[in-house]
Amino acid sequence: MLGLSVLLAGCSPRQDTFKPLIVITSPDGGSASAARSFLVKGYVVDDQGVRSLEVQKVAVKLDTPGEKIQPFSFRTLIQGQKADYVIKATDTSGNVAVLTLPVRVDTVKPSVKVTKLERDGQTLRVTGVATDDQKVAQVIVDGSRLNITPGTRVEFYAETTGQFAEIEVRDAAGNTFKTKAR
Repeated sequence: MLGLSVLLAGCSPRQDTFKPLIVITSPDGGSASAARSFLVKGYVVDDQGVRSLEVQKVAVKLDTPGEKIQPFSFRTLIQGQKADYVIKATDTSGNVAVLTLPVRVDTVKPSVKVTKLERDGQTLRVTGVATDDQKVAQVIVDGSRLNITPGTRVEFYAETTGQFAEIEVRDAAGNTFKTKAR
């Protein structure tokens, strides 16, 4: 009889101890925006399934409750310059995960300084520094996005053709600054 109870104990269902994982995918660069109201997108993943999601204690409709991956989105409405959004996910076993998403309004445009500009035949070489009070997210020269490491100060180099180089700098909030280097 003892052998049977040991065997049956091994067949008992496993207890779910994993909390859901909440991932924010947008806005790009994190939680800054040039507007007070913007769309936050993400997903919740859980090994057993996601039962519910709340933002600021208000239920967010899930496409198919119980699925292991649940995409979501919600619109912010920031009073002032910053706010904290509390996102709460519950899995089908009742485990709860909470993510506090700090969001801020950033209306300051980035800037760019061309430090060197040289021409060699048809090739125009431009070197510069892009800066932002929060984070430079993109540097684009003549329509080509440069490979950069985002930060408050980003050095860049590009080669292009033409009479001038059109430079566009975008910060994490979506603010842009454009200039032409001649």
